[in-house]
Amino acid sequence: MDVIQFMQEEQRKHGGHDIVGLMENITAACRKIATAVNRGAFVGMMGSAGSENIQGETQKKLDIVTNDIFTEGNQWAGHCAGLASEEMDDPYEIPNAYPRGKYLLVYDPLDGSSNVDVNISVGTIFSILVSPNDKPVAKDFLQAGVKQVCAGYALYGSSTMLVLTTGHGVNGFTLDTNTGEFVLTNPNMMIPADTAEFAINASNRRFWEEPVQRYVEECVKGKDGGREKNFNMRWVASMVAEVHRILCRGGVFMYPFDTKDPTKAGKLRIMYEANPMSFIVEQAGGVSSTGRARIMELQPEGLHQRVPVILGSKNEVDRIVGYHTGK
Repeated sequence: MDVIQFMQEEQRKHGGHDIVGLMENITAACRKIATAVNRGAFVGMMGSAGSENIQGETQKKLDIVTNDIFTEGNQWAGHCAGLASEEMDDPYEIPNAYPRGKYLLVYDPLDGSSNVDVNISVGTIFSILVSPNDKPVAKDFLQAGVKQVCAGYALYGSSTMLVLTTGHGVNGFTLDTNTGEFVLTNPNMMIPADTAEFAINASNRRFWEEPVQRYVEECVKGKDGGREKNFNMRWVASMVAEVHRILCRGGVFMYPFDTKDPTKAGKLRIMYEANPMSFIVEQAGGVSSTGRARIMELQPEGLHQRVPVILGSKNEVDRIVGYHTGK
């Protein structure tokens, strides 16, 4: 079963929002991005673009190319009222030449782009919201994660995969390069409640708060430090790759609050990364938190707002949250 047939059957089964047409545009854009990523070295798209996005991060050439692909592929069909991207300062207004729909599409067109030059998996993250009007402004995008209609990501790795949820579980689809279709290969993905694996950028250890330092220290010590098992540590620096591994075999991913840059509440963006990934993780039986609050219940205050993120296997995330809250 391909993803469009699956979405049609989900619509018949559960009712709710009809996003089949929008998903056709999203999957088409992801196929084009997969090709762009795979052919980047052949057509001069690797390396830095010599520019910065609104967060002050150096853009890769593929950041710009993939943003254009995703934006152009989703502006014309009449499904969206507005678009917002991690790579654009402000929301993208649908041109007057195109009809407007009722959905807002929010996306990170190339998550983990710092890895593209070394051939490590990268991805696209997206979130669908309902627009309050047909000419939305920035504040209309600022909706809590619980209001998401759909969230998903495409992973460009050894194979291209699309993983998504509409609030009725999580399903994974693999791109069949012979037919060009995303075929259901990973139905009903679930995150094990227990794990012996965690992912964190350990170079920031001296900047972490005490609860995270405590948790990581006991994981590193394992059986010698009071835990019932030994742990493995992973770090890819691509949120899509980290979350996909957790969906497939369990684990905890942490980009917690730290004091490295006191002007930033966290590293990851609530609209483009934290909310869609939290929706997916929760629908797969996991937990997603800042350490002190459920991410999907937070009220966003800006399109590019950052938040701490701790997500993955329920029992480990609950332990970390307990260390933060004193429970």
